[in-house]
Amino acid sequence: MSAIPSLQTLRSHRELPALTALVVALASTLVLTLAGCASTNGIAPGAKLVEPATVGLAEKADAASPAIEANWWQSFGDSSLNGLVDKALTGSPNLRVAQARITRAQAAIDNVAAADGLQVTGQFDATRQRFTETGLVPPPIGGTMQTTATLQAAASWEFDFFGRNRAALDAALGSQRAQEAELQAARVLLAANVSRNYVQLARLLEQRDVATRSLQQRDDILALIRQRVQAGLDTTVELRQGEGALPETRQQVEALNEQIALTRHALAALTAQAPNALDTLSPRLQPVQAVPLPANVPADLLGRRADISAARWRVEAATSDVKSARAQFYPNVSLTGFAGFSSIGLDNLLKSDSQQYGIGPAIRLPIFDGGRLRANLRGKSADLDAAIESYNAAVLDAVRDVADQISSLQSIERQQKEQASAQASAEAAYDIATQRYKAGLGTYLVVLNAESTVLTQRRLGTDLKARALDTQVALIRSLGGGYTAGIAAAPLRTAQAS
Repeated sequence: MSAIPSLQTLRSHRELPALTALVVALASTLVLTLAGCASTNGIAPGAKLVEPATVGLAEKADAASPAIEANWWQSFGDSSLNGLVDKALTGSPNLRVAQARITRAQAAIDNVAAADGLQVTGQFDATRQRFTETGLVPPPIGGTMQTTATLQAAASWEFDFFGRNRAALDAALGSQRAQEAELQAARVLLAANVSRNYVQLARLLEQRDVATRSLQQRDDILALIRQRVQAGLDTTVELRQGEGALPETRQQVEALNEQIALTRHALAALTAQAPNALDTLSPRLQPVQAVPLPANVPADLLGRRADISAARWRVEAATSDVKSARAQFYPNVSLTGFAGFSSIGLDNLLKSDSQQYGIGPAIRLPIFDGGRLRANLRGKSADLDAAIESYNAAVLDAVRDVADQISSLQSIERQQKEQASAQASAEAAYDIATQRYKAGLGTYLVVLNAESTVLTQRRLGTDLKARALDTQVALIRSLGGGYTAGIAAAPLRTAQAS
């Protein structure tokens, strides 16, 4: 009599062929789907990163290239300006918006990172239903009202063999770093705008002082004319000319008062204050510690400017997006398992006979999707092209910006020398004309002409002094405003067609 096999042996004999068949089926499916999957052929970004040498950046760093301190505005030696910049940096709504974007980008990183780990879910459901008598469940269950219940936990793990999740995480990291760089760019720009408006206010105040002195000067001349008319030395023509010069100067003073008020309002807005909060602010043009002018545009400019760093991180993020889109053409391999209880009747749910569990791999691969994946890849490739060209545009704009400020500062320095000489000559000519008029040796028309020349030179001298400070601030901003970035030394990696 042959031995009767045990139930466990029979169960093992049945399960082994089933498991083997499952593995063979999965392997066969993988081979067949790889052969017939959607193709990425013909889709690749076409833009190229600009070479630094082609836009005028020196190949080697300039030894005279100036180093900018992060708190560069303190070189003005003006405590009022320091306070305004600090208030702007702490109270600006625009900076808070940029900070919120960084927080949002960090949340996106956490969201992407979570997809690359173990996913565990719990489930409990109970349903009261009537089972049909002609269905799969026979009597005595069929034809009765019963409660079905399930209590189980499920877990899954995706194997990122083709780097889709890693690329998505890199893209999120690139976006966050771009937001951080853009925050620093906004800080530099805000400090520069506060400083430039501060210089503008000082210029207008000094211009008003010049106009006020001119008004007093013309008033004194008018008094002299009246004396000469009474003495019969001048006619009413000179008197009317002297009287007509006063309203013109008063109009100039009033126009300057208007500009002063508007500039104070702009400063108040930049520093998050009420419009009239700075009505008593009266800065004066002061020499700032000059930044040494480089012989050419510094080679390390690309690492100094936050806007360029942000653009580079955008390229990195777009490159990773292309990689992630390309990885979606490859199989998605995961392992899923579950364990729990399922029963008919809540009183049976936690009994040992109600246990259920299972585990198994899964492979999913797109074969035909109507072109959705190719369209997505084309879109991501176009985004990368746009990011690269935006970076190239930022580099070109930065190089032009620095070159402009260097040229302007050099020109202003030469203009100031010529203007100082011209003003000295005009002041001397005005003094001589006034003395000759007082002595009766000249006409008032000569005095007016000499005075106009003096006023023009005084205004020009104030404008050039303000322009020198304003351009100094602009050069500091164009050189990065003290920003430093780690990505500057790292070469960019763009996605390649496969």
